[in-house]
Amino acid sequence: VDYLLEYLRFPSISTQSEHLKDMVACANWLKDLFETLGMKAELHETPGNPVVVAKNAHKPGLPTLLIYGHYDVQPPDPLEEWTSKPFEPTIRDGRIYARGATDNKGQTLAHILGAGELLKDGDLPVNLTFLLEGEEEIGSSNLEDFLQKHRESLACDIIVISDTMMAADYWPTIAYGLRGIASLEVIVRGPERDLHSGIFGGAVANPITAVSRLIASLHDEKGHVRIEGFYDKVHPLQDWEREATSKLPIKENDFLALAGSPILWGEEGYNTFERVGARPTAEVNGIGGGYQGEGTKTVLPKEAFAKFTFRLVPDQTPEEIQALAEAHFKKYCPPGVTIEVRHGHGGLPYFVDPTSKYSIAAKKALKDTFGKEPALMREGGSIPILQQFKTILGADTLLVAFASPDCQIHSPNENMPIRNFETGIQVHKALLKELAACR
Repeated sequence: VDYLLEYLRFPSISTQSEHLKDMVACANWLKDLFETLGMKAELHETPGNPVVVAKNAHKPGLPTLLIYGHYDVQPPDPLEEWTSKPFEPTIRDGRIYARGATDNKGQTLAHILGAGELLKDGDLPVNLTFLLEGEEEIGSSNLEDFLQKHRESLACDIIVISDTMMAADYWPTIAYGLRGIASLEVIVRGPERDLHSGIFGGAVANPITAVSRLIASLHDEKGHVRIEGFYDKVHPLQDWEREATSKLPIKENDFLALAGSPILWGEEGYNTFERVGARPTAEVNGIGGGYQGEGTKTVLPKEAFAKFTFRLVPDQTPEEIQALAEAHFKKYCPPGVTIEVRHGHGGLPYFVDPTSKYSIAAKKALKDTFGKEPALMREGGSIPILQQFKTILGADTLLVAFASPDCQIHSPNENMPIRNFETGIQVHKALLKELAACR
């Protein structure tokens, strides 16, 4: 726990350039920790933030496991909503509160310290490589080149990432799928300047009204996305997946409580967990235009915008969905305005066979440690670099979670239950034992 508290004090915010020194200091701290625990560690410079790679003494004939994590964190804003300071970790009611506690410092450090405990008693039963980057929260823009450059030294049989959520509090969970993502922004322009809404209202088109109509065109009354071709490559859920979803320890009322929403709503024909894990979605993430200050200003704005993200399922690609969405918006753009569509970042969805020998080994490690049968689920979030690992290193990834559903990642008061952290250390030790048998 002391190691984790020290790790969490680094304000390693990758999106803010003023924290560059903190990023480097955090990376060096990790390098020193690996060496203290008995591993050989290297700090690699990139055009962005450093990458830390650590290994035990690799031996021929042993399976090779790569563990990926990231030491960068999200900005802590809004600061006024934190109960304690985000980079002064505080323990309350058995949880450590700090930015990065779960995403991803706590989860990754559990693996590191698990390896360290085993090294006290001798060497590890597998060849182990750690790869920790400092740009995950800003899209991992330099990771693909790093993987290509170091492909041989990073070669492995299987990858493990703990950057996902448990299905319920303290319930062992393996995520066998993650959705991909495609983002874009729509800008609608009308008159060349803001106009008096009394003099010009009713005579020229209002860009905010146009944007609102475009947003409204995205879904029908049953929650289906109306973009032509959107579902063409979406596969139906298999029977075993629907059965696994029905057995999840979290129920819809629990999910509703986590969301803090009045009701659950989504695409007709699917339950909540099928919608968030196995169905593609279209969401509005931001909208703006016109006067935003206090009171009223009778203005007809010259432009308005909306920001969108689409979560993708296997066989959908960001480029394809961005093109389909752009065609949809241009088709439904009302008269009197012009439209510009800007494509943003994207990432492919990921799916791994939950019946592979490595998945079975991970399930046994989790069951032996927690004393419960692990839940199998698809998670709704995205980790775009998974497909890069598969393409460049040729290895699948196991997603093993130590985070509780209420850990509040990316939000104020992010936290990690100490019990989860300590159990994660034991899971790592059990996981190495089981993977060692996969020769």
